[in-house]
Amino acid sequence: MSDSAGTPSGGAGTGGTPGAGASASGRGLSRRRRRRWLRRSGIAVAVLVVAAVGTGWAVYAKLSDNITPDEAAADELARYEKERPTSLAHGAQNILLIGSDSRSGDANARYGEDSGTERSDTTILLHLAAGRHSATAVSVPRDLMVDVPGCRRPDGSRTEPVFAMFNYAFQKGGSACTVRTVEKLTGIRVDHHVVVDFQGFKKMVDSLDGVEVCLKEPIDDKDARLKLPAGRVTLDGEQALGYVRARKSLGNGSDTDRMERQQRFLGALVNKVRSNDVLLNPVKLYPVLDAATSSLTTDPGLASLRGLYELVRGLRDIPTERVQFLTVPRESYTLDANRDQLVKSEAEKLFTRLRRDEPVVIAGEVPRDFSGNGGSPGGARAGSGVPSELPRDHGEYGHDDAKSPELRADEPGEGDSPPPTFPGNTAAEDTCG
Repeated sequence: MSDSAGTPSGGAGTGGTPGAGASASGRGLSRRRRRRWLRRSGIAVAVLVVAAVGTGWAVYAKLSDNITPDEAAADELARYEKERPTSLAHGAQNILLIGSDSRSGDANARYGEDSGTERSDTTILLHLAAGRHSATAVSVPRDLMVDVPGCRRPDGSRTEPVFAMFNYAFQKGGSACTVRTVEKLTGIRVDHHVVVDFQGFKKMVDSLDGVEVCLKEPIDDKDARLKLPAGRVTLDGEQALGYVRARKSLGNGSDTDRMERQQRFLGALVNKVRSNDVLLNPVKLYPVLDAATSSLTTDPGLASLRGLYELVRGLRDIPTERVQFLTVPRESYTLDANRDQLVKSEAEKLFTRLRRDEPVVIAGEVPRDFSGNGGSPGGARAGSGVPSELPRDHGEYGHDDAKSPELRADEPGEGDSPPPTFPGNTAAEDTCG
């Protein structure tokens, strides 16, 4: 028997090259190395996935923990559930946005002495249409005279029902009292509420690297800490806060002018978020969410990142021309010209459309100046069809027993039954254009 019968071909016994699996260069060792590499790669990927999940959860938890759930308001609203309005439109939502002028805390103390109470510096009822094809923001003047129900004070005592200025509700009974007052005023069910203070507003603006506005004329207001040139100006958080709160030196000094400025700023804020693709870019979105949630108090249904995400998810596709801003129809209060009252017939038209989730038509820009309040004497907007005589600074409304003059001269008459129109503006409008 030859040696070759017991020795593999090419084996060591023949002096040839080493067989497969018998040396460091064999296919067997290569397979073993590949398996080890795959195991190590799999472990590395698993570690990265765990780290990513852990980081994502940490971010989610941090942002959620930023938000303060308004449990006390939820309990108070539950107590009065039977008297609250019923939602009429499935899928539509109404969110009450409350800007608090609280001076509590070191950051807010610079804006004045902490009196131990807070008032609603700004209140907006935001209506999101079913299908999220439009958003309508309705400002409620703080000086509007309204029926405020009996409410629970922070110390547990209760107030008596009273006819008072609107911001009395927040001052005495907080967000729950404000929600109930708005529901009593409008007949609209408030699904959620959000309270933000000065610092939350400033942080939001700064997280976006400022928001651009257009100024018709220069501003030099020591009380608002503002000194700005005319034209396009990018406001940081501190400047933006002064801009939306100032009354004495901007416009005609009225609350109407201030609310219009707030509405236009919010429109500019919407445009800034849209233009930077913030909602689609996690790197840009995180600082905005961190800022937005850092000083936020909401009803428990919104008091988590998931709750807020569900709220804003459908908003990113609303065209800016369908993001609308207006103020409740009102006029001077008959007993005090420094207070407001509803123009009931016009207000009910608006509230009815919101309750039924029917389209709200914005007629055009709200006049800035009016006869008797710093405006041009006898001045009417060219081509607007609006009479020159207007009540104080309340927009284009007459009294309850008069035909509403917000109908433009070139619009159909009453016999054609056009939908009611309301003075206001949209986020698509360019005030420098």
